[in-house]
Amino acid sequence: MNISAQLFEVALGVEDPIFIEKIEFDKPDGELHIHMNFRRGAKFACSSCGKTECSVHDTTEKTWRHLNFFQYKCFIHFRTPSTKCDDCGVRLFVPTWGRPQSGFTVLFEALVMTLAKDMPVSEIAELVNEHDTRLWRIINYHIKKAYAEKDFSAVSKVGVDETSSRKGHKYVSVFADMERREVMFATPGKDESTIERFVEELPKHNGDSAKIHEVSMDMSPAFIAGAKKNLANANITFDKFHVVKQLNEAIDVIRRQETKINPCLKGSRYIWLKNPENLTARQQSDLKTLSKENRKLAKAYQMKLTFQDIYRTVWDINVADIAIQKWLSWAVRSRLEPIKRFAKMLKSHYAGVLQFFNSKLTAGLTEGINSRIQEIKRRAKGFRNINNFISMIYLETANLNISSY
Repeated sequence: MNISAQLFEVALGVEDPIFIEKIEFDKPDGELHIHMNFRRGAKFACSSCGKTECSVHDTTEKTWRHLNFFQYKCFIHFRTPSTKCDDCGVRLFVPTWGRPQSGFTVLFEALVMTLAKDMPVSEIAELVNEHDTRLWRIINYHIKKAYAEKDFSAVSKVGVDETSSRKGHKYVSVFADMERREVMFATPGKDESTIERFVEELPKHNGDSAKIHEVSMDMSPAFIAGAKKNLANANITFDKFHVVKQLNEAIDVIRRQETKINPCLKGSRYIWLKNPENLTARQQSDLKTLSKENRKLAKAYQMKLTFQDIYRTVWDINVADIAIQKWLSWAVRSRLEPIKRFAKMLKSHYAGVLQFFNSKLTAGLTEGINSRIQEIKRRAKGFRNINNFISMIYLETANLNISSY
């Protein structure tokens, strides 16, 4: 055997009875072709049951794309045997460098999976000179396999949020384990059926919907209905940031109304949305001046700060109940219609708002995950296929173990 064949056998982990028969370099096409064979009379393990010393029934010529040899494409050709197993019948042998139904070596697939965490698949395809559809098959295979091994048996606290997959109001609903701080499930849409699909997925990972006692979400009617129907043992917590956001929207309605009467309020939107400690010195000065010139807006702003202080300073649910009820009484008597509408909404979702003081769950985790997901989308400049988008969500945020593949 020549030196180059010996080097390639070591590099590829080729062992008896398999050997490199010849190596060809196609200079015009820039391709290296490694041809392998096995010695006459060799026996192999059954690829199905693992039984050793199975005789060869017949052979099939197979080809795998391997890692580049410097800048050149590299292909492995192997006269692949089919073994005759007493228990399983005829089975195609799977060599160490490949996997069933794949035209790529394990090392090539490992490279693709490593690059996929940091690069758009379109750029990987250009780098390795392969069509991105073939690379997506690799990525989806390994993610599906790793995801199937996730264990949800200990999950009891879940957060759910929707994220846009593309322009045109296309959404994906994402479910997260609030304790492990990782994505559990992602599915197209943001309707009631998304929670039903999540519950159907749980048993595949040793999970049990009856064990889920807390679920954090926004006030989406679809999510609320889905949780009540499919997560009967779960207490719903409405995210405090979403609640305060709606209060801020009510204040902004008042600002727009008052601006028509008092033009000096124009351009002051962010002053009223921020908390005093987050204002610049100039904004703090403007706040004092504008508060004196518009009592309604100043009153609404003070009501917001008081409401936020309940979240900041109260941790006992009974004390919170008293504080919120007192604030609601103030809101109803405020003569500020947007604030009164907010109070009405708060009353209709009261149990979920109050539950925060028991569960202490917020959307901080799901919002962080959402930010990472949007970065995935920006990096890839969109996805033609929503299933590919979901695969990348799992790869980036589900803490998958794919290192052994």
